[in-house]
Amino acid sequence: MQYGLYPSCHSYPTIFSITQNQHSRYALKGLPSCSTMSELKQFHAQIIKLGLSCDNDAMGRVIKFCTTLESGDLNYALQMFDKLPNPDTFIYNTIIRGYLQFQLLKESVLFYSHMLERSVSPNNFTFPLVIRACCIDNAVEEGKQIHGHVIKFGFGFDKFSQNNLIHMYVNFHFLEEAKWVLDHMYEKDDVSWTTLISGYAQLGYLAEAFRVFDSIAEKSSVCWNAMISAYVHNNQFHQAFALFERMMSEDVGIDKFIAASMLSACTRLGALKQGEWIVEQVKKSRIDLDSKLATSIIDMYCKCGCLDKALQFFKGLPRKGISSWNCMIGGLAMHGKGEAAIELLKEMESERVAPDYITFVNLLSACAHSGLIEEGKHYFHYMKEEYGIEPGMEHYGCLVDLLGRAGLLEEARKIIKEMPMSADVGVLGALLGACRIHKNIELGEIIGKQVIELEPQNSGRYVVLANLYAYAGRWEDVANIRKLMNDRGVKKAPGFSVVELEGVVSEFIAGGRTHPQAKEIYAKVNEMLDCIKSAGYVPDSDGLQQDIDEEERENPLYYHSEKLAIAFGLLKTKPGAVLRITKNLRVCKDCHQASKLISKVYDREIIVRDRNRFHHFKDGECSCKDYW
Repeated sequence: MQYGLYPSCHSYPTIFSITQNQHSRYALKGLPSCSTMSELKQFHAQIIKLGLSCDNDAMGRVIKFCTTLESGDLNYALQMFDKLPNPDTFIYNTIIRGYLQFQLLKESVLFYSHMLERSVSPNNFTFPLVIRACCIDNAVEEGKQIHGHVIKFGFGFDKFSQNNLIHMYVNFHFLEEAKWVLDHMYEKDDVSWTTLISGYAQLGYLAEAFRVFDSIAEKSSVCWNAMISAYVHNNQFHQAFALFERMMSEDVGIDKFIAASMLSACTRLGALKQGEWIVEQVKKSRIDLDSKLATSIIDMYCKCGCLDKALQFFKGLPRKGISSWNCMIGGLAMHGKGEAAIELLKEMESERVAPDYITFVNLLSACAHSGLIEEGKHYFHYMKEEYGIEPGMEHYGCLVDLLGRAGLLEEARKIIKEMPMSADVGVLGALLGACRIHKNIELGEIIGKQVIELEPQNSGRYVVLANLYAYAGRWEDVANIRKLMNDRGVKKAPGFSVVELEGVVSEFIAGGRTHPQAKEIYAKVNEMLDCIKSAGYVPDSDGLQQDIDEEERENPLYYHSEKLAIAFGLLKTKPGAVLRITKNLRVCKDCHQASKLISKVYDREIIVRDRNRFHHFKDGECSCKDYW
């Protein structure tokens, strides 16, 4: 019997097959050393010389290298595929994965169809890839057909395929279909449960999310965290705390993910004591302090008004990731510490940590809150000149805010006109806010109308323009703004303030009387106001006339939410204790002045975090120096 050197791909004599397998094993040893397509092509040439160009095992590995995003060449992989007489399932899966990695989603699904046309059977690795392609491409009809194929080919009980189907239906917002898949799964895992819980939560269906969570017989920490995170992301902080307490009562250990979620809840509520308790648990449990958790702790301290503790924790970190540096600079910005933020940037550079896009957003924000005009302009240009970072929308927003707060409205307007992109609502909103501060009615009206059309459901945008009209005495225009809001169904955001005392968070709304100690609180407010009147306090009736939404206008100035929170704090704490208030709206002019005098008369430090920044009231002064 005679054998050619290059036999046909369609028939291999037994003796040659053994030789070929030996050659294949020997040849493939060199594949891991390939790092570029140039090296891979040389390796491919050796494969051809050895007569292995039709061998699925050899060519499958070569094709796999070509489909990697970092150094591959998908077109080259397809050329090799076309020359294979009988590509197997592994090779089809490899090409489908390649299309997916290169974000060629429709091609992934079409190649799966080609696979079926060639009568090549898919396996449990095929379907997760194709389902993922349908999910990312939002290919609803194709996704439903693939679901049918999963069942048809006998993978109805395959956990990976089923989990991907749940994720796909959640992405399509088909939550009933996602739940059907979950209910019919033979073996559910954490991915199954948490994908559906998160899907319900993303659409605001927290009751349904909780029902799914509560149906889990044995809840892992991953499932607990999914439900806690669902509450936190939907601003249901009290429910998050209640669930966390239930988790602790059931002896479920805290991990870094749960710690980060709860710290986020503490941050949003300004619940310092509870946040500090979480930090202690992290230390006691020796939880790995990764970059995300470290940043969460810094953020909690900063946003609960403890800048010194944030700095102490930051400086004690053995390793500081870029997110920790950025968070600390952002914290200094919120507290109006612009000079300190600049010094921290210099320290960051001295430690050879390269600042990024977010670093300069936070730094420019720090300059804006501190009135550092020249420094802000310098760093706006410095980031591109030194680090090649092109200014983005957020950087322009900070620059406009910086110039606008300083009264340089025309310069700010010029910046907007010369931007390389169209200004978004954030940039225009910064200029509108500056028009409110400096009472520039003409420019404010122009910008205000633009902002309202860009963000028609944001009540705050209407309010700023209405306040400008009110200041100018243009009451007919004020009425028109109110009518426009009513016609569009825009509801005003109610003002509220929260204060944490002895680990308990209490919430107050303007004029609200639902608190169990409402009678004592209102009596304390009246006493408080009588005391500061003797120190020179005069109610800012002008502020009442203008700030028609910062607290509901029908509520007397005296009973704005932060005044109620401060009164409650004075009632419940010992003399000299620091009061920490968190407010969802901008502090009005009257409350700002009142808080300064209360800090002096009662010898208290009062720290208020409003929508934009922190105000540290002490000895009759505010850390913002009335620059806010």
